[in-house]
Amino acid sequence: MPRIKVEVDGVTYEDDVEPRLLLVHYLRDRLGKVGTPVGCDTTNCGACTVLMDGMSVKSCSVLAVQADTHDITTIEGLRINGALHPMQEAFHSEHGLQCGYCTPGMIMASIDLLRENPDPSDEEIREGLEGNLCRCTGYQNIVRAVRSAAHEMSHSEVTSHD
Repeated sequence: MPRIKVEVDGVTYEDDVEPRLLLVHYLRDRLGKVGTPVGCDTTNCGACTVLMDGMSVKSCSVLAVQADTHDITTIEGLRINGALHPMQEAFHSEHGLQCGYCTPGMIMASIDLLRENPDPSDEEIREGLEGNLCRCTGYQNIVRAVRSAAHEMSHSEVTSHD
């Protein structure tokens, strides 16, 4: 079995993994990062989105061996000095969630969206998140949350990991 070395939420892990093991299953089953849900397993829903080297990826479409030598951030790794990340706070304060199943992926994709475009319009937010599905909210509060976080993040320096 191949051996990988990966940094997840600021902690380095070295593990032997089966070549076919998906990153989402490695994160959940091996590392206990259950905040990353298994959604559709076909890259359609985006619930399993994480950041790999700062860029959003659907972890059901990445093999664990492909994560070797990369830095992975999950929803659990976003806290900043014990406090919620501004995007997490915005989703909470703007009611950008209902059942919460898509929320981790939406938050991770939104952070990447703001990395690429720190001041997106509502249309750009909707377009940027089109690969992440929500069955509950109608997206309006999600767009409002991303816009709120964009404002907050533009006025503060944001990093991740405790």
